[in-house]
Amino acid sequence: MNTTEIEGMSIAERIHAMEAIWASLLKSDSDMESPDWHQDVLFERRRQIDEPSAEFVSLAELKAARR
Repeated sequence: MNTTEIEGMSIAERIHAMEAIWASLLKSDSDMESPDWHQDVLFERRRQIDEPSAEFVSLAELKAARR
């Protein structure tokens, strides 16, 4: 399958295909590890969340701000 074929699929079909791919990956016994940079990103995000000045918004607020 190539990108042209994928682009010809409906959004529902593409989502279904992605879900099938994720399900197949979960069943595989691969020992693939996350790259080192991924751990760095997670630690930085946790550090920012733990800051006393951290502010959180609801999904509705985020969507409204992006308009």
